[in-house]
Amino acid sequence: METPVGSIYEFGPFEVRPGSGELLKHGRRVKLQDQPFRLLVVLLENAGQVVTREQIQSRIWEENTFVDFDASLRVAVRKLREALGDDAENPRYIETVPKRGYRFLAPFPSAVGSVQRIEETEASPAGREAPAKSERPERWHWFAALLLLILITSATGAFLSLAHKRRVFTEKDTVVLADFANSTGDPVFDGTLRQGLTVQLEQSPFLSLISDERMQQVLHSMGQPPDARLDPQIGREVCERTGSAAVLDGSIASLGSKYVLGLQAKDCRTGKVLAAEQVQADRKEEVLNALDQIASKFRSRVGESLTTVEKYDTPLAEATTPSLEALKAYSAGLKIHSQKGSAAALPLFKHAIALDPKFAMAYANLGHAYGEIGESDLSAESMSKAYQFQDRASDREKFFVTASYDFRVTGNLEKVEQACMAWAQAYPRDYDPPGILGGVVYPAFGKYQKAVEESSKAVELDPDFAIGYNDLAFDYVFLDRLGQAEKTLQLASARNLEASDALVLPYDIAFLKGDQVGMEREAAVEQAKSESEAQSWYYQAFAMAYSGHLRQARTMAARATDMAQQADQPERAALWGTGAALLEAFLADPSAARKKAKAALVLSKDREIEYGAALAFALTGDTAQAQTLANDLQRRFAEDTSVKFSYLPTLRALLALDSGESSRAIELLQVAAPYDLGAPRSSYHGIFGPLYPVYFRGEALLAAHQGPQAAAEFQKILDHRGTVVSDPIGALARLQLGRAFAMSGDKARAKSAYENFLTLWKAADPDIPIFREAKQEYARLQ
Repeated sequence: METPVGSIYEFGPFEVRPGSGELLKHGRRVKLQDQPFRLLVVLLENAGQVVTREQIQSRIWEENTFVDFDASLRVAVRKLREALGDDAENPRYIETVPKRGYRFLAPFPSAVGSVQRIEETEASPAGREAPAKSERPERWHWFAALLLLILITSATGAFLSLAHKRRVFTEKDTVVLADFANSTGDPVFDGTLRQGLTVQLEQSPFLSLISDERMQQVLHSMGQPPDARLDPQIGREVCERTGSAAVLDGSIASLGSKYVLGLQAKDCRTGKVLAAEQVQADRKEEVLNALDQIASKFRSRVGESLTTVEKYDTPLAEATTPSLEALKAYSAGLKIHSQKGSAAALPLFKHAIALDPKFAMAYANLGHAYGEIGESDLSAESMSKAYQFQDRASDREKFFVTASYDFRVTGNLEKVEQACMAWAQAYPRDYDPPGILGGVVYPAFGKYQKAVEESSKAVELDPDFAIGYNDLAFDYVFLDRLGQAEKTLQLASARNLEASDALVLPYDIAFLKGDQVGMEREAAVEQAKSESEAQSWYYQAFAMAYSGHLRQARTMAARATDMAQQADQPERAALWGTGAALLEAFLADPSAARKKAKAALVLSKDREIEYGAALAFALTGDTAQAQTLANDLQRRFAEDTSVKFSYLPTLRALLALDSGESSRAIELLQVAAPYDLGAPRSSYHGIFGPLYPVYFRGEALLAAHQGPQAAAEFQKILDHRGTVVSDPIGALARLQLGRAFAMSGDKARAKSAYENFLTLWKAADPDIPIFREAKQEYARLQ
């Protein structure tokens, strides 16, 4: 039935005007796109009747060819329900009729007028007098209709109750996705379909797939190589070992020019088929659309609500890429990343982008990989592209892109926190949101107990999440709870888990415990690994400088920087060169500090490199260069949390001190106070910068002759060794504390503080200027 010109439909608070394309609610226009509106009109024209998918396609999409009709229809229905405030589980207006189509639920009168009122209870034509003789039969008709409605409602309730009892999975179950059996002979499907189905199933807040990282650990314990193919037998064993509810076996076969895709869920203990779906694609280009269909049908079949299936169901071509070849390269990149690390995965992510320059998640994972190896500029560049194309991602992946963009590009950690909280609310079974909060956000805020809680939550959600253990151990170190940090690493080791950042954590713990033998043992272990050798030399350089062994520190830092450049990692080389410049600036040679800072800036202008170089210039009296870099940081990174609340306040205070304005320096550092104890970005890969606002506030108070207040600031540094670790201010705070006590007239405590510093530096290089000054000052106290 076609709508007559000028007709208006009314139901509930809504009014639909097909002629003008308007949907009104209580007289106010409701925004609704063209296809959902046209769908609504078709349903209203056939109110009470099932409108098949074929009828909808011929009425709404008849003039165009849509290979993704099913996905487009689901999106249109979802948007229509959102506009009407309808619920797929308990529909008031639009009912899904499985495998057939949709039905508008309100009864519709037979007469057609210029205004058609669709009543939700009784729908008798208004203003019409019925003959007396037909009054009784009409009432009996309504009674029969009411009785029928009651019977239908009861049957529907019984059906839904039965369906609920037959749910295959629960919200607490995990499932293993095996590799697709590919009998087509076309290698483009190998690995690609599994990755495509992973993306589709991970859109579900209900389903929880075993992660590839966890899969690698289980394969290792089974004695299988990390690249072992997950055939049904291996998949079933992985399923049993992970305590999962089922293993999902996919298949693709060719039938002439057509392709048939199948998916089965099998109980991993009994092998019983719990659910199965099969779809057909008419040609190769439609295989990804067929994968969409099989994923949506499967999600509904195993117990997920229609509401979430329709809400979180971005078509695969929109969530990833329409290119099978690009998806294959991306899939290979993810697999290599989990097996061999970030650097090995870079070429594959780049290849995926070359095949599809709008592939958002390929850019996001490329940016993530660059960030893991310390290439922050390249990471930010890739993340910006991912953010630009985030419409080509699923809802779940958009959370990842948004959080990653604000972490890697803007640096606005307050926005990262907001994104992660929204992400966790939509996907409560995802370990990434608490992982990011515990590993990045709350440490930067100095909220270390909160960081422990979030990292613990991430580990609880996935006990084989290697980075989760690493972040939790770091959080315990920040709190100086070294025993719990070691226990956390032991738990990870017992599960054969090792994250890339965990390579240096045991070394830091040994350093904080004063365990020289342990430090040497951990350094030897890491130097035997090609991927961590350079980083190990850099960490040893800071540990050597901390105790005054500057000559050894110079050699080690130079070796680390050279190795980074040889590995074609210029930004990492620049960051480590900046750290070496700061060691010179704090402890020894101003000219060497400036030279190393300039060399680092030639390689990169990343924010941490500009910050470290600006500090080196300010500490050695080159205020003009320091001011230029500070201005550039403010211009380029105005939103960055570390820049706003740590880097710029520290630099400006130091410049004020250089000008003899101690009171001004103290005032400038007030903005940093809420973040004083945090671990800024520079402390992650550069291992410099934590508690710098506190250190220079102490220096400003010394310059203002406020000894007791200065002593309190330097004591904060000594009380938070787990945050400072081997940064040179951890050693210098002992000397500065002695100077603050001496200024306060507390000779006994001053002597004790000087002795602590001189004991730490008992074997230091004798020609270090600050070492000579400390010995002279201590002698005057005797």
